[in-house]
Amino acid sequence: MQIRELSVPDSYEITPKQFGDDRGVFLEWYRFDRLEEMIGHRLEIAQANTSVSQRGVVRGIHFADVPPSQAKYVTATRGAVLDFVIDIRVGSPTFGTWDSVLLDEVDRRAIYIAEGLGHCFVALTDDATVSYLVTSPFNAEREHGIDPLDPEVGLRFPEAAGELLLSPKDREAPSLREAASIGLLPSWQAARDYYAALGRSEG
Repeated sequence: MQIRELSVPDSYEITPKQFGDDRGVFLEWYRFDRLEEMIGHRLEIAQANTSVSQRGVVRGIHFADVPPSQAKYVTATRGAVLDFVIDIRVGSPTFGTWDSVLLDEVDRRAIYIAEGLGHCFVALTDDATVSYLVTSPFNAEREHGIDPLDPEVGLRFPEAAGELLLSPKDREAPSLREAASIGLLPSWQAARDYYAALGRSEG
């Protein structure tokens, strides 16, 4: 597999090598050792999630308090989504910027999103099925959101998504500026300290 860091630090695109023949296809969609080489620590997977979305569904922007927050390793097992990672760590040199990866059943890429980053995707097909490996169990009290349509963030949703459909919770989420003003966002330093602690705990 090939792993490359995205323009948002601590997020990565993973492209697996696929082996196909007349029976079908085989691939390794997650390798803990290869990812560990890139991020400096092993992922401790605590929960696995699956979502199924109709075309146009937007999920996010979601994030959790640091520590422990929730790192995510995400892939699409059916259909296609455009997956976004947003730097919401106050003080980060790339604060407020984002990058994206097309996750589909053709290239079968995955994306790794470190703790403290914002995550969002839009479904480009009906029944788009997304699987997530995450490092902490869901904790509603520590989970937060940012309006995915916030013009200051400026996520660009492709025409293939059609009409966008958001949950009431995501529609009512604060803008990035509002979230920062009320102290909702993680800090760059807290996130970096946490990443370093994860590495030290394995030393």
